[in-house]
Amino acid sequence: MVNSTVEKLSPTRVKLNITVTPDELKPSIAHAYEHIAQDVQIPGFRKGKVPAPIIDQRIGRVAVLEHAVSEGLDSFYREAVEQNELRVIGRPNAEVVEWPAEKDFSGDLQVTVEVDVRPEFDLPALEGLTIEIEPVEIDDAAIDEELDRLRGRFGTLITVDRPASTGDFVELDLVATIDGAEIDRAEGVSYEVGSGELLEGIDEAIDSLTAGEDTTFRSKLIGGDHAGEEAEVSVSVTAVKERELPEADDDFAQMASEFDTIAELRESLSERVGQQSVFQQGSAARDKLIETLIEQVEIPVPPQLIEDEVHNHLEGEGRLEDDAHRAEVAEASERQFKTQMLLDKVAETFQVQVSQDELTQYLIQSAAQYGMAPQEFVDALQQGNQLPAMVGEVARNKALAVALGKVTVVDTNGKPVDLTGFVAVEDEAEAEAEVVEEAEEIADAAADADEVIEAEEAPKKAPAKKAPAKKKAPAKAKAADKE
Repeated sequence: MVNSTVEKLSPTRVKLNITVTPDELKPSIAHAYEHIAQDVQIPGFRKGKVPAPIIDQRIGRVAVLEHAVSEGLDSFYREAVEQNELRVIGRPNAEVVEWPAEKDFSGDLQVTVEVDVRPEFDLPALEGLTIEIEPVEIDDAAIDEELDRLRGRFGTLITVDRPASTGDFVELDLVATIDGAEIDRAEGVSYEVGSGELLEGIDEAIDSLTAGEDTTFRSKLIGGDHAGEEAEVSVSVTAVKERELPEADDDFAQMASEFDTIAELRESLSERVGQQSVFQQGSAARDKLIETLIEQVEIPVPPQLIEDEVHNHLEGEGRLEDDAHRAEVAEASERQFKTQMLLDKVAETFQVQVSQDELTQYLIQSAAQYGMAPQEFVDALQQGNQLPAMVGEVARNKALAVALGKVTVVDTNGKPVDLTGFVAVEDEAEAEAEVVEEAEEIADAAADADEVIEAEEAPKKAPAKKAPAKKKAPAKAKAADKE
């Protein structure tokens, strides 16, 4: 076991001083000789069978020592983190202060590692805390809106001879050019004006255009080889159509539902609106609770953690030079990390743990959100060592439910809000030990759901069209999940 001490540099950063004795480094030295023997070719010796003295002579003990330290440093660091019970949330920066003797590998290896850690803070008292949210009324207007959405599913598109306006459907031909060179084209694209599902700026460009008219506008491309680049887009309107809704009568009720009358259908829609209202209030209560707790406690976030997140975000969008957007992303990233650390503290305080069933369900749901088959999604997580991050997300969701169950939630009229289904108690489900180590069982469960997910219709893309909003599979864990 390595000897280590920790020095606090700031509320969010520490320095680990790690000492590794010759006996503790010896296994890494032996592995270094084995690896080098596999890589070098020396006449008279089979690959992998080169003796240590020959390696010392031809390669040098310095190279062996460097190989051994490089190989063993990660395990020494992780052991020191565990010894000092640190909650690491950033990338470590290591420096070898003193090397063992080159001649016989005697003497200690001394390493210092600076790393960002989760700051210490006290969780505000939850009992006695009142959260106030907006009331939700279930009135005829809300039912009418739900009914209109249902009617819209059965509506028909009628071609009209007038300028396009919000809510209309138009057929478009699109051509994108950069410096006069065509780089993308799409024809016969059906688009709902005002939906925001195509390129930025297109709604303003086609508003008030009639069939046969065209215009140009500039926009940043979303996908393809030129994603993030600004292009000039020529758009032609070939048809304008409005949606004609069926009458809301008994005939419609029988066609669109299992009910015989429009009154019965409206009653059913009223129940649906009520369920949606509960969901809206539950979501609002969770957001307000997090906002309230963050306001009540000071949670410092390591600057480098925010900078790394901002850089990765802007780089992915191709907007590294956009200083205004950088400030927005920095603010959002800081709040995100504060929320993660706050919920981690709740989970720790109330001993929230994650069962294998809970993790499995979360993985299957997440796979659907990412547009991936469960088995494919789990494989990607395993390859990137992301399962611990998923466990952290499930634990945070449970922690938020626990916290919500300990506060009082009322609307702005002072009426208590029933959030049954959104709250939980900390011992609601006993955790199954080492869920991450049982990843193979999780993968098997996810594989059983492949047929269900794959049966869903995949969204279609037009060449110049922005795809429907869909998450990307995580390539790496958020820094706040790293340990």
